[in-house]
Amino acid sequence: MCLAISAKYGDVPSVDILVWSELPTGAGLGSSAAYAVCLAAALLTVCGAISCPLKEGESTARWTEEELTLINSWAFQGERVIHGNPSGVDNAVGTWGGALRYQSGKITPLKRVPTLRILLTNTKVPRSTKILVAGVKEKILKFPAIMNPVLDSIDAISEECQSVLEAMPANPSPEYYTVLEELFDINQHHLNVIGVGHPSLDRLCRVTASHGLYSKLTGAGGGGCGITLLRPDTSPQAVEAAKRDLCACGFECWETNIGAPGVTLHSSSSLNAEVLHALSQS
Repeated sequence: MCLAISAKYGDVPSVDILVWSELPTGAGLGSSAAYAVCLAAALLTVCGAISCPLKEGESTARWTEEELTLINSWAFQGERVIHGNPSGVDNAVGTWGGALRYQSGKITPLKRVPTLRILLTNTKVPRSTKILVAGVKEKILKFPAIMNPVLDSIDAISEECQSVLEAMPANPSPEYYTVLEELFDINQHHLNVIGVGHPSLDRLCRVTASHGLYSKLTGAGGGGCGITLLRPDTSPQAVEAAKRDLCACGFECWETNIGAPGVTLHSSSSLNAEVLHALSQS
């Protein structure tokens, strides 16, 4: 990426690149895309291909839409090196943040999406996105009459989910959460059918179901991570009990929200002490 950006926009000056991350690798959380997006943004900024958006006295700043589009295009090239034939979703989410719709290679940001509480669980089972994608493609080619209707159904689930999410901000009815929970279940079964499930993910779903919670895999599957939807009225006791049982399986859990901002330039003063310490030790 450094050589390609230098060739296109002029030499990248001599730089030290220090990388610090809390994202586990190979877990379906887009760690490679986060790395590619940050690297592209940094290299494009230092060579002058995009502006430095951070003004004096500001702690954080973001680039223009046009500049974000350029960052995303280079991050996608980085993802191609790592994954072979990626969808482009992970680098797009890393660039723009929030929630995105992906269909037939076209990525569209969703404007009105509620904040959703989730439990994010890492099964710690490593897997390769490239191998899993190749396996799905092989199954589609082998059983097109069976697999294509499954993929059409997954598409319909996504359409229904988008409709629900866009309706929720104006009318946060509990009924919407019931629909999302059903869609989680149906989607997870379909993902098992196309070959990206794993016994660890099945166990995750069983554990959370015993606490009245609904889960599905996230990322490429084959291990990696799963997400569990938490209703606004889910009691802290239920969440802690689920986390305790998941950790007893050897998994790792975090309670978080969907919809973080995308790539952002930070001043050193805005970074927390843990990050500064980690970078200083590099």
